[in-house]
Amino acid sequence: MYKSLRAQTLHYYARPHECIPSGPIAGPAAWRGDDMRLRRDWEIRLDAAEVAEVLAAVEHARRQARPLAALTREDLPLPTLAPRIAQWREEIRHGRGFVLIRGVPVANWSEHEAEIFFWCLGHHFGIPGAQNPQGDLLGHVRDQRTFADVRYYRTNKQLSVHTDSADVVGLLCLTKAKQGGLSRIASSVTVFNELWKRMPELVPSLFEPVWFDTKGEGGMRAFAVPPCRFAAGELRTFWQSDYYYTVPKFPHVPPLCPKQHALLETYDALANSPELRLDMDLEPGDVQLISNHTIVHARTEFEDWPELARRRNLLRLWLSIPEPRPLSLRLRTAQSLASLVATAALEMLRERRLSAQ
Repeated sequence: MYKSLRAQTLHYYARPHECIPSGPIAGPAAWRGDDMRLRRDWEIRLDAAEVAEVLAAVEHARRQARPLAALTREDLPLPTLAPRIAQWREEIRHGRGFVLIRGVPVANWSEHEAEIFFWCLGHHFGIPGAQNPQGDLLGHVRDQRTFADVRYYRTNKQLSVHTDSADVVGLLCLTKAKQGGLSRIASSVTVFNELWKRMPELVPSLFEPVWFDTKGEGGMRAFAVPPCRFAAGELRTFWQSDYYYTVPKFPHVPPLCPKQHALLETYDALANSPELRLDMDLEPGDVQLISNHTIVHARTEFEDWPELARRRNLLRLWLSIPEPRPLSLRLRTAQSLASLVATAALEMLRERRLSAQ
């Protein structure tokens, strides 16, 4: 029904690879923020009939009286919206890489009813997966007001450019911050293209393993993965800016070399540049869905309300999207998976040896 953290992470990292592209990559995923701000075809507002269908579907799912993880797409019947959801999934996976759905009636629901809606909606798009070692399948993105070494989404800090370890990440806004907390996205394909035009000498480093800080998840403190893979004309990008910088604190991880420093600084500057980025101020009832293969995202720092009930709160889903692939891509994916499993096994063995000392 859903993927474990390890299964989902391996599914996401095991990207097929043929070669380093010989130049910029064209296609709908190669968009620019200054163009997107002039159009609104990426913004979908539910009409009155669709809102009524959603309300009835959530009531139907609620009456099943089953645990959230036991609910599926059949428990949220959306006969009118189902064809549109299929179009949105295609847009995310093979188009520009994102959609923004507005007008979900969260004001009509309790928090649990909103969770029912978003969980079942996720099943309409793909397979929900775990977001941490505790197996949380539906996360709450909010400031936990802790000074512990936690993942940054649990704070009010600015989040640097990154992707999550799933094909798609979805957010449903329940309440917004008093100030700030904008969702920032950029096309990783366009960032690659600009890097190719401006500093082509850095491009090969995108296809070499880069260490990142796992925050102890997956049984290891650090892991090395190539940020980019390219096959069948499609660029798939994994990027973890904050955790690339924190990982050299571990003694077995080599420090970033000058070329890697230049790559990180240039890539982040491009993704955050006004001409490439697109900022969204998510309102209650907004659903943002983005591809982690063709989009990088970030968040601005925010100030929250003092009252607990008014504090910024977004539901988050990580989704895997199964799809048929030709034999050549399946073989390259299997090769990538075998390499990842071998690397993970060696790293976990190293961790056991260190803990035994």
